[in-house]
Amino acid sequence: MEKFLVTETPEPHKERTRTILSQHPEIRQLFGKNAATCIILLACVAAQFFGAWWLRDKAWGWSLVAGWCVGAFVVHALFVTIHEAAHNLIFKAPWANKLAAVVANLPSVIPSAISFRQYHLKHHAHQGHPSLDADLPFEWEARWVGNRAWRKALWLFLFPVFQALRPVRIQGVPFLNAWVLFNWFTTFGATGLVLYFWGWNALAYLFFSFLFSIGLHPLGARWIQEHYLVAPPQETYSYYGPLNSLQMNIGYHNEHHDFPSVPWNKLPEVRRLAPEFYDTLYAHTSWTGLLWRFITDSRITLYSRAVRYSDPRPARLEQT
Repeated sequence: MEKFLVTETPEPHKERTRTILSQHPEIRQLFGKNAATCIILLACVAAQFFGAWWLRDKAWGWSLVAGWCVGAFVVHALFVTIHEAAHNLIFKAPWANKLAAVVANLPSVIPSAISFRQYHLKHHAHQGHPSLDADLPFEWEARWVGNRAWRKALWLFLFPVFQALRPVRIQGVPFLNAWVLFNWFTTFGATGLVLYFWGWNALAYLFFSFLFSIGLHPLGARWIQEHYLVAPPQETYSYYGPLNSLQMNIGYHNEHHDFPSVPWNKLPEVRRLAPEFYDTLYAHTSWTGLLWRFITDSRITLYSRAVRYSDPRPARLEQT
């Protein structure tokens, strides 16, 4: 019976960070904020609502096509800005970053920005611990999907549903707080206004954009790219393909885990300054190719993850 790869070694990033900084202290100069990210955020929000307005009188099929071809890329970029805000990489004040994330979440139909912030910081601090890392699939989830191509495709198509279930096992994170409720109110409010004024076709465009941005789409391969073991025992993988230019370097995942205080626009500089640490790691060059490989290669399953069952030690300060 297939199982997760159980490891007793510490997660790899903290030690590599110390080693890299000892040899390349100049990387500290890359730490900071990038307020210009907010401009991209607002432009993407405006683009999504404009697209919904434009499609309000079109056939629903146009909403499907536009969601796949255009909206998915815009919403995925918005998820990247939410990710930047989760690490307080847009503004100095945490509340300002939370507000930016809530605004970025407005056209995505499903409120998730604040909850993502909470669980994502746990993922960084306790990578691979099932009780603290919501990025890991459930054991029953991995067992059901198995190595069947159609179930892998269905799992990706329904990825938002599975992701929404995982927080129930995460310790130390309250499900509700004032910011989560504010996120719900604003996102559901925006969704309701789009439906009321522009109708179902407009809402369908926003929904398809959200669904494809993190699901059965080349962009959805990002979730496979980051931590699925295609070259074990390496646990984290970067993507150095052309879509980084549209998706704000989100593919530089090893660099991000090593230096979560570096904003997206400076992540390629981390690799340039320390090539001996990153050019020796396995990396992906095509999300589309990885999507096809994941679905068709029976050797890559949801069990292709490293897990740690020992009691985790506090890893680093988790900002909320």
